[in-house]
Amino acid sequence: MTNHSYVVTGGGRGIGKAVVERLLGDATTAAVVVIEFDEAALGWARDDPRVRAVAGDAGDEAVTERAADLAESAGTLTGWVNNAAVFRDASVHSSSASEVLGLVTANLGCALAGCTTAVRRFLAAGTAGAIVNVTSHQARRAVPGCTPYVTAKAAIEGLTRALAVEYGPRGIRVNAVAPGSVFTERYASFLASLDPAAAARVEAQMAELHPLGRVAKASEVADVIAYLLSDGASFVNGATVPVDGGRTVLARDPEARG
Repeated sequence: MTNHSYVVTGGGRGIGKAVVERLLGDATTAAVVVIEFDEAALGWARDDPRVRAVAGDAGDEAVTERAADLAESAGTLTGWVNNAAVFRDASVHSSSASEVLGLVTANLGCALAGCTTAVRRFLAAGTAGAIVNVTSHQARRAVPGCTPYVTAKAAIEGLTRALAVEYGPRGIRVNAVAPGSVFTERYASFLASLDPAAAARVEAQMAELHPLGRVAKASEVADVIAYLLSDGASFVNGATVPVDGGRTVLARDPEARG
């Protein structure tokens, strides 16, 4: 039985952590290497000997190379998930072009560094591999005030298509998932910061935004990512899969008026 190893960036919390947990549930998984900028979010990683933690910036190739070394020392590196993101809003009327570009680069750089390391390792090993980039519904449906994030996520979807075309012939598949709103620690903290009436209004609005009537569970996004990494998705390449409960196909978006 092949022992697969994976790297998941931004794996300390939220979607990233859910992906790690989902991959650990597969009997063929030898190890999952977690890259996380916030070292405090890695305490749980000591609970499973198959989890290797790397504290650092996912946009730093020295960090991604170290993670790849750990993954390859434990098994055959077969999957890489670029989940790390920077959540900082900015608008061009109030922020300089260089500030906005810096935030775009911070988000795009995480995915680019991960893809670069993964592609090189797959090619060097002569093995097939799969990369999944986590984008956002905002790549297609922008939200006011989020210009850097929207721009970066749209660029990551373009990067996904470009790499899929260039490296598909070498057995490397590159896909993306685009979540809508997801119940993560960050989302829960936001609700907790509001008074009960305001929190109820937010949850009601989220129900309106998503035709399924609720936000996603992180595990639901993780399931789709795990599928795209698996042999079951062996002919899926260059795709961006919405995991948003139908949000992007909804004709109206109350959040866009805020």
